[in-house]
Amino acid sequence: MRTPSPVPAHLRHRAFARSEALEAGITPRMLQHPRFELVLPSVYRLRGVELTPRQWIAAAHQALPADARLSHATVLWELGLELGGFKPMHFTVARDLHLAIDDVFLHRTEVMPPSDDRRVSVEAAFVGAAVSMRLIDVIAAGDWLLHREYMTKASLAAFIERDSWRPGTAVAREALRWIDRRSRSLKESETRCILVFSGLPVPELNLDVFGQHGVFLGCGDLVYRRWKVLIEYEGRQHADDPAQFASDMDRYARWRADGWEYVQVVQARLHTPRTLVQQVHRVLVNRGYDGVAPVFGAQWHSLFARSGRAIRGIIAA
Repeated sequence: MRTPSPVPAHLRHRAFARSEALEAGITPRMLQHPRFELVLPSVYRLRGVELTPRQWIAAAHQALPADARLSHATVLWELGLELGGFKPMHFTVARDLHLAIDDVFLHRTEVMPPSDDRRVSVEAAFVGAAVSMRLIDVIAAGDWLLHREYMTKASLAAFIERDSWRPGTAVAREALRWIDRRSRSLKESETRCILVFSGLPVPELNLDVFGQHGVFLGCGDLVYRRWKVLIEYEGRQHADDPAQFASDMDRYARWRADGWEYVQVVQARLHTPRTLVQQVHRVLVNRGYDGVAPVFGAQWHSLFARSGRAIRGIIAA
């Protein structure tokens, strides 16, 4: 039996189009060999090669016509914002094109949003993704994109104003009221939304806290400076990294010594948001807060809605 010809190095660890294979000297007959696997129309990989999400997205792009552009949540995934699963992969074309490809969602539009030769603009992708996301996730995604300077509030507002007819603009417009570039993580954003949408005061974000005589105490995730209350989100890395854990303990000790109260938030507490809000409210009251109590009404429920219906209800109210 003949030894199969070696596959060029640049094709060994990713998916590749049929045209690339031909250019590399791999014939159509060779592509029929069991060592090659067809993963998408006219797109192959060596059998057993595991593709990363970004490689799957690139493979889907190769399987589509040249005028297809990455769009919706797929653009956000490429940027590193991994909210939910990466499939189906979203693309947009500015014509009436009907293709059925597994794990690919092809959107058709009369007018292509601003784009380059690969993907639509971040603003357009954000608005498109907002259609199928909860408002809390839309706000968190907006924070993430602003913090990393992929867009600005001004650029998002301009796109919404110009293309107000596109699906997702109502949700994106509501999110625009709340997004904040100072938030550094998705979980910080979720925590802030849960507190603020219940009616509690808006905390300051990632604020350097100083004690007596200007001594630096630490940077607080969410800070209620008036009542000397800090809300800290603790990810797994805080517990798994001994150095980080020790640093956290030192920081908390400095805050306690200066009279600060803090609430530690972990993922499990975000799964019971009302309980978290009530806990923070009790701490604030104990520190002298005499404002409104949390309200779990229409605004609160809109945070967890996956469609624009609840958002429109809040706007109309």
